[in-house]
Amino acid sequence: MIKKLGIAEFFYVFDTLKKESDVDNQQLFSNTDRGLAYGDGFFTTALVRDGNVDLWPLHRNRLVECQQRLGFPELRLDEIEFLVQEQVKDKAEAVLKILITRGEGGRGYQAPETPQLSVSIQVLPFPSHYTTWQQNGIEVALSRVKLGIQPLLAGLKTLNRLEQVLIKQDALTLVCDDVIVTDINDRVIEASAANIIMIKDNTLYTPDLSGSGIKGVFLSALESKHDIRIKNIAFDELKAADGVFICNSLMQLVPVVRIENKHFDIADLHELKRRFLGK
Repeated sequence: MIKKLGIAEFFYVFDTLKKESDVDNQQLFSNTDRGLAYGDGFFTTALVRDGNVDLWPLHRNRLVECQQRLGFPELRLDEIEFLVQEQVKDKAEAVLKILITRGEGGRGYQAPETPQLSVSIQVLPFPSHYTTWQQNGIEVALSRVKLGIQPLLAGLKTLNRLEQVLIKQDALTLVCDDVIVTDINDRVIEASAANIIMIKDNTLYTPDLSGSGIKGVFLSALESKHDIRIKNIAFDELKAADGVFICNSLMQLVPVVRIENKHFDIADLHELKRRFLGK
């Protein structure tokens, strides 16, 4: 049986491309929800195209991995998937966001023994500038905000995203479209909200995310089709690459045409993308 807004275990957001001021988007989580209080939850963001969720099996796997590694009760994924399909079936192009918290209760940080999960499903407008980025490429700078190292949470898309908030604030002060983010040991990890693919000497590389960062669904899809080697990458090494791309499930593959004072030819980048990534 499908449960809707107001039922303890599940609720979902009927955002459906409405304005943020619409009442359907207001006060959906309790003030005592653990997601609000402690960031005790996780999410995934997916591309909706022609009424279908792109790479849905991988997004589903991400939700399961987060649930298991964070010690959440088993998710009722068939119900979530049904609700998702109901919301996206008439959308030509949009963004799906599924957000899950451990719900209310517990004593301080200690989680309740039998949590009642809160589930939000939103359908949002697609960021139109991503299409321009794919065609023309982007310019990036080095973020002054460095990521901490925490292997217990590395790779997971949890609700604790304060580092990314600070990274985005820092990026606004730089002359660039996005930033390259390193960890506290100065190893390249990711962009502000995307993974990194580096091409050097006919080989594909991506940074090691075992201590920091998020492994995106789109990167996982690429790894299933291409030999992408995991490597500790220094920022100067990135600038010396033959080509650099950032990627996530919404923007997909975006070429980087400038890393600070190093410029890359956009035609060469599109050719590298065609040869090595089949896009």
